[in-house]
Amino acid sequence: MKVIVVGSSHGGFEAVRGILAEKPDTEIQWYEKGDFVSFLSCGMQLYLEGVVKNVNSVRYATAKGMRAKGVNVFVHQEVTSIDPKAHTVTVHNLDDDSTREEKYDKLILSAGAVPANIPVPGNDLANIYAMRGRDWAIKLKAKTVDPDVQNVAVIGAGYIGIEAAEVFSKAGKHVTLIDILPRPLQLYLDQEFTDILSDTMKDHNIYLATGQGVKEFEGKDGKVSVVKTDQAEYPADLVIETAGIRANTGWLKDTLDLTEKGLVKVNDHLETSQPDIYAVGDSTKVPFAPTGKELQIALATNARRQGRIAAKNVLGHDMKMPAVSGSSALSVYDYHFASTGIKEGTSDANGVKSQSVFVTDTTQPPFVPDEAGNEKVYFKLTFDPDTHRILGAQIMSKRDVTANINAVSLAIQGKMTLEDLAYADFFFQPGFDRPWNIMNVAAQKALQDLDQ
Repeated sequence: MKVIVVGSSHGGFEAVRGILAEKPDTEIQWYEKGDFVSFLSCGMQLYLEGVVKNVNSVRYATAKGMRAKGVNVFVHQEVTSIDPKAHTVTVHNLDDDSTREEKYDKLILSAGAVPANIPVPGNDLANIYAMRGRDWAIKLKAKTVDPDVQNVAVIGAGYIGIEAAEVFSKAGKHVTLIDILPRPLQLYLDQEFTDILSDTMKDHNIYLATGQGVKEFEGKDGKVSVVKTDQAEYPADLVIETAGIRANTGWLKDTLDLTEKGLVKVNDHLETSQPDIYAVGDSTKVPFAPTGKELQIALATNARRQGRIAAKNVLGHDMKMPAVSGSSALSVYDYHFASTGIKEGTSDANGVKSQSVFVTDTTQPPFVPDEAGNEKVYFKLTFDPDTHRILGAQIMSKRDVTANINAVSLAIQGKMTLEDLAYADFFFQPGFDRPWNIMNVAAQKALQDLDQ
């Protein structure tokens, strides 16, 4: 059997890896449009801050290493079209501008997504960057030490925007963080958490221009110099656009069924509208455990699961994509936070009735001194007030307690209730935690609130 895999990031890599693990004698052709296989954009901040020294190490695999395992790896070659009836793809070799056709028995598309470009005047000026992929990582690294860059405007206050703002703040630049939403990280955290993080960012020379829409980029000598919003103007020697992504599926619109937003429609086995063609990653939707509905949740964890399940189905298994909770985590200076599932701020958008409880505690018993690592922890639990089913949670502390969110994610997927979580078994050792885990505390408080 011959399997063609298009795209080498999370989903594509895991699809290839899954096939190799089970049937290593399968003929695999793996295509990457760029000249570098499996760069991990989620590791970019570590590289930009110097924690990781070599940009070429921010990857899952090398072309040489995968070829040694029998995979036919093609870099700088783009699959430009598909003929589902003939079971062929057209390949454009970007090195010599030649084209050819390749036959497949099964095809796995990990088309991914590209940064959304803000459609305003001046968006073609120099020094307007993105923060996705190896090429941009190298360019951004140079700007962190460029003495001509003093003012940096980051557009988009989600995860990538926060990472970009922190990188350039630590590099000694003045950063303006612009977002049309009123709070940074609004889609990931409720206000109890973002208020603390907003103050932290302000303390580190990051100006929050939230609740503002970008209207124009102004330039000087062909380079961006000012970002104009609907409320103010901000000097900018460098602009980093992180305001969302768009599916890289324009080339598929005449071949596969797509959503209005250009996402590839897949069934629960990740099969597309054409036989023997599967799709995974950021250009698809995944089943969302709290609601059972499908959502676009662009996380590496979801893409890897999809890649492995697509590989299983390509090899003849009957495996459905499991529901996910949308769990994610990030650090903002000294604070570490994580969230999963439904938040108070996202329940309406998901059509869910919810109620939440917010608790604060310390990570260890009171007799453990602060200097020994006993830190304050903030936790918010979201649930259905009628059924008591757990819907989501958020946690934050200067100590890394984010792994608690993995337990809540399992509770969501297992359809556990407040009663289940209130007295769930978690270990206690005063060097690590409290006798009652904060998840127990929150669930018990929620039940008390419901009884009143």
